[in-house]
Amino acid sequence: MAYSSLVLYYLSQRRVPGRSFRHFFFIPTSLALVTSLLILFYISTTSNLFSHHHPNPKTPLQINSSSSSSTFSFTILRHKTSSTPFAIEAPLTEDGGGQRIESQRSLGPQLGSDGNHVNNNEVFHDRHIFLEDYKEMKRSFKIYVYPHRQDDSFANALLPVDSEPGGNYASESFFKKVLMKSHFITNDPTKADLFFLPFSIARLRHDPRVGVGGIQDFIRDYIFNVSQKYQYWNRTGGADHFYVACHSIGRSAMEKASEVKFNAIQVVCSSSYFLPGYIPHKDACLPQIWPRKEEPHDLLSSNRTKLAFFAGGINSPVREKLLQVWRNDSEIFAHFGRLTTPYADELLGSKFCLHVKGFEVNTARIADSLYYGCVPVIIANYYDLPFADILNWKSFSVIVATLDIPLLKKILKGISSEEYTWLQSNVLKVRKHFQWHLSPIDYDAFYMVMYELWLRRSFLTVTSSNF
Repeated sequence: MAYSSLVLYYLSQRRVPGRSFRHFFFIPTSLALVTSLLILFYISTTSNLFSHHHPNPKTPLQINSSSSSSTFSFTILRHKTSSTPFAIEAPLTEDGGGQRIESQRSLGPQLGSDGNHVNNNEVFHDRHIFLEDYKEMKRSFKIYVYPHRQDDSFANALLPVDSEPGGNYASESFFKKVLMKSHFITNDPTKADLFFLPFSIARLRHDPRVGVGGIQDFIRDYIFNVSQKYQYWNRTGGADHFYVACHSIGRSAMEKASEVKFNAIQVVCSSSYFLPGYIPHKDACLPQIWPRKEEPHDLLSSNRTKLAFFAGGINSPVREKLLQVWRNDSEIFAHFGRLTTPYADELLGSKFCLHVKGFEVNTARIADSLYYGCVPVIIANYYDLPFADILNWKSFSVIVATLDIPLLKKILKGISSEEYTWLQSNVLKVRKHFQWHLSPIDYDAFYMVMYELWLRRSFLTVTSSNF
C-alpha cells in the first residue's frame, strides 16, 4: 500500500512526457487484451457455446408418470443410431434389393462412419449404418398390439380396415393393416420393444358416437382402461408406446391425455416443429401418401416443359402469397380450383412440383411429386420431413422459405441442367420409400416407418420408491 502511494506521489510531482505516459498505460492494456483472448479461446475449445454438435444418438429424456399408484421416474435413452448426417463414399449394394446406389459429387469435407471423407450429396445420411441397422431391425424388432375383438363396440376404429386403404389419409390405415399381418407382431408383451395403441383418429372422426368433439374423451378413456388392465403403460408412463395418425385432428386429440402427447411416440403426418405437442427427437413424421394404381412410364424422358406446377385450394396465407405473385406467370403454373387436365399429366410435364403449406405443413404432394418423377419444391416452414433421420432431403428436393416466394423463379432457374439431372436421378432412387403395398416390399413406406420406430425404441432405467 505504501509502495502504491509512493508511485502515485512520484507521478503527481513529475511531469511525464506524453510518449512515456502512453507507454505506461499501453502495457497493462495489452496484457488485459491478450488475457481476454486466451479466455475466449479456452471457452471456444471446451464449450458448446461456439460450436454446433449433432444430436447424441442416445438422447436422455426425463419423464414422470402419474398413471399408476406408484410414483417413480426414469430416464429414456432414445436409440437413434443413424441420425449422423454423413454419407458413405463407396457404393454399397442394398440388402435384398440387388440395386446399387451410386454416390454423387462431393461438396464438403465431412467424415463418414469409417472416418473417411464422404459424399455430402448421397440420398442417405449414412447408407452403411442404415443398411446394417435395417437388417437388424427386420430380424429382431417386435411390436405388441393391445388386443381387440370383432365384437368390440369400437372395433371399426381399433381393428384394421377390411378393404384396401385409399384417399388422402390412407397412410394411417395402410400402416396398421400391414403391421398386423407382419412378422414384427408378437403375442408375448415381455418380448416387445414397443406397444402399439391401435385407435384410428380418422375413423373415430367419422364415427357418430365420437366425432371430432369426442375424440379427446375417447383417447383419455382408452388410455385409462389400458393402464388399469395392463401393467405395460404404467411401468414407463407410455414412453414405449406409439400411435399413428394422419389427419390433422390428431394433433389435438391428445389434449386430455397429456402423457400420450409428451411421453409416447407420435407417428403423425402433421409433423411441425412449430407445434408445442410435437417433439421431433421423440416423435416421427408419417408420410402422407395418396396411393396410386398405375405405374407411370418414361419418367426420365418425360417432356417436362413447365418450370414448376402447383394445384390446390387457397387455405393458408402461404398459398395466397404464391397466387398473388405467380398467378399469371408463363413458367410457374400456380393453379387454384379444379384442373381441366389430368393431374398426373401436369406432374409429368413439370420439372419442379410445389408442395405449399395449407392448413398444415403436410400434404400428399411430396409423395405425388416423387411418384411422377418431379423434383419437389417444399415451401412449408418448420416441417419435420418424412424419414429425415435417414434421407438427405437436399439431395432430391429444393427447400424454399415462405418469405422467398417472390424469388422462386430465380431460385429454380439458378439450378443448372447438371444439378437438375442429379436431383431428378435421386428422386427416382427415393420414390420407392414413399409407396405403400399390402404385401410390403423392402424399403417401402411401411418398412421405413418401422425403421423410424426402431430408432426410437427405448432403453429404460427405472427408479421407484414403491414399484
